[in-house]
Amino acid sequence: MAKDGTVVAGRNMDWAFDMKWTLMVMPKGSQVLLSAPAKMGLPAENLSSKHAFIGVTPAILKGGNAFLEGQNSAGLGMSGNFLPGFTQYQSVTPQDKNYVSIVNLGAFTLGMFSTVKELKQELPKYKVWFDPSEVSGIPTAPWLHFVFTDRSGESIIVEFVKGEMVIYDNIANTLTNAPTYDWHLNNARNYLALSGTAPKPLTIKGKSINELGSEGAGMIGMPGDYTTPGRFIRASYLLQMAGQVKTGQEANQLIGHVLNNVDVPLGTSISTEGKATVSDNTQWVTIKDLTNNKLKIANYLNRTNYIQMDLNKLFASNKQMSWLIDGLPYSDGDLTNRLMQ
Repeated sequence: MAKDGTVVAGRNMDWAFDMKWTLMVMPKGSQVLLSAPAKMGLPAENLSSKHAFIGVTPAILKGGNAFLEGQNSAGLGMSGNFLPGFTQYQSVTPQDKNYVSIVNLGAFTLGMFSTVKELKQELPKYKVWFDPSEVSGIPTAPWLHFVFTDRSGESIIVEFVKGEMVIYDNIANTLTNAPTYDWHLNNARNYLALSGTAPKPLTIKGKSINELGSEGAGMIGMPGDYTTPGRFIRASYLLQMAGQVKTGQEANQLIGHVLNNVDVPLGTSISTEGKATVSDNTQWVTIKDLTNNKLKIANYLNRTNYIQMDLNKLFASNKQMSWLIDGLPYSDGDLTNRLMQ
């Protein structure tokens, strides 16, 4: 949050597979599906969204749009991150009345809620479930946790652990992937000696010993790896040390600088999946101005060349629109009008 009140949130999508990531505008009144696992035979409900929103979904998913990133016309932003090994969704019982699939959680939260306060009150009333038989086309199950931020600056983390919904206040202003958020906060205590201030010279036997170089000497010990704990420490500490900027424009730039510090280039995070060798990489980046309803987005091949969108104009069109992120016309400037043609 800048001193002028502007709230900006950003995220990198670091992934190894081609998900056919698609940016979609959903107008106010779009259908939001609330359902239980089909085998339970419980009634489904189609809500009409209270808010327009824009989000990113993997087009390779069969049978629906699972929004993992987005923001709505009320200034609520959402990002879903990977939490394998720790996520256990809730179990729906025949007695339950309120439920939503993890696949539809993004559309539900962005379409129906205005603020983090409202979300904290209402979301625990719903069971969030996952049934692998009802999801196909994606390379891994959607083991996810979420960060929600609104234009007041309030932010929470939502996780599903041991079959229960867990909500944390986002005191670090950061979320990466596994482990769980409380683990990351505990791990951050190992780095309390990090400082944005260079250490003073040390005098030994009358001789002054200075640090090697004056840039960032107080940051020695900051992890530089691409693990999720390492990136959590870099992002959270950089945000804290940078302090509060004055304007929304400066906030946009600061978020961009922090995201650059956790950007993953191809070839630097290689793993073997079956017979295939894959590399995680920062497939796309978003910067969300939640106060002014602005969005900037860039893909891997255009990492420093963001497309900017005026969401007020897109939402006012009252049209559903979609574009492959890798197919957007990347160039300098605001392409809102061009995208609406």
